Amino acid sequence: MTTLHSRIGFEIELLAPPGSSRRTLADRLASDLDGHVTRIFHTDSEPSLVPGMGHFWHLTPGYVVRDALGGPVAELVDDVTIVDDLRRHHEEARVGPSTDARPADAVPADAVPADDRSYRVLSDDLRLLRLVARHSSPDTPFDRALDDVAAVFGSTVESIGAVRRLRDGAGSSIALASALAAGRERPCEIVTPPLVADHEAALERLLGPARELGFTVPVEAAVHLHLDGAPFRSVAAFANLVRLFSWWHLPLRAVLGTNPACTRLAPLPSALVELVARADRPGSATTLDWSQLQTAAAGTGLTKYADVNLTALATDRPVRDTVEVRILPGTLDAADLTRRAGLVERLLARCLEAEPVPRPTSTDAREAAAELLDLARASDPAGLVLSAEATARGRR
Repeated sequence: MTTLHSRIGFEIELLAPPGSSRRTLADRLASDLDGHVTRIFHTDSEPSLVPGMGHFWHLTPGYVVRDALGGPVAELVDDVTIVDDLRRHHEEARVGPSTDARPADAVPADAVPADDRSYRVLSDDLRLLRLVARHSSPDTPFDRALDDVAAVFGSTVESIGAVRRLRDGAGSSIALASALAAGRERPCEIVTPPLVADHEAALERLLGPARELGFTVPVEAAVHLHLDGAPFRSVAAFANLVRLFSWWHLPLRAVLGTNPACTRLAPLPSALVELVARADRPGSATTLDWSQLQTAAAGTGLTKYADVNLTALATDRPVRDTVEVRILPGTLDAADLTRRAGLVERLLARCLEAEPVPRPTSTDAREAAAELLDLARASDPAGLVLSAEATARGRR
């Protein structure tokens, strides 16, 4: 058993079997703990088919599971990157010649939600969508979707086929509500609260029931780890994170077993790597304090969709102050997950040491992977915990 020392939040991407859904797992987890399930809106983005518009923002049904005392157990939400298994299922189940087949995510024009509360709300403006979420209940049935927020705008909701559309008094579109795409109730991302002890046992209480219910690891699956970001809010620690995830990009993926089918992964921006490299050069006049480094890093094209998400560190007001490591493969095995998380924990602890993280000395993939493991073995994961605790005390 791997013992983890840090506060870690886990995001685990799974897929419910046909005929089941993430609500099925939510109900099972709540039943096991004499707890309860609450429906929520989950906010995410999806690619847009409208020319010139990269993506839309949407609200989809999610579920919060709490135990008998009201403590958080997990959130179960959709993940838009999970598509291949759904497409294959639809192709296998379709009737008629292939020329009649619709895309896996298609929704018939006259579709209505099978569950009158399982629908999505779509907008091209995240600010408007936040307002919609604030003034709408996830338990509102589809035939009244958007009615409450319409009152805020002094408007009414119009029905166009099976779509409910809200516009303001000038006719500008605010949001649409429509049926979920076929199969979208099946993707199930388990989002845990920060776990502080007995990580493997806590994960097994989530993954064991999922296995019993027939949940599987989808083609594009990944696991994301969220560790406290506060210890890395310094020039030295941030620079070491950049060195680790840029110089050791391929060895990290090899050692952690990153899923090659996983999407929304990428190396850190080259401009960010160069920003750190300039400060490393002998005689360099590029000396930045933490505030200056934050500003400079934010201007390098930093995005959450990288091997490591450092966006929270580039602002003083993050939504969630974490370092998110996104390159672990999908799994239903709690022991396997904590073993990989333990390696990440040690490597992040190494980033807190004063000495810069070194480059690999070998270009051979196997030798570089062995060097990375040696780098991890020489690190003390307790250092990460102590740093996080000291930072928290300093804030108090």
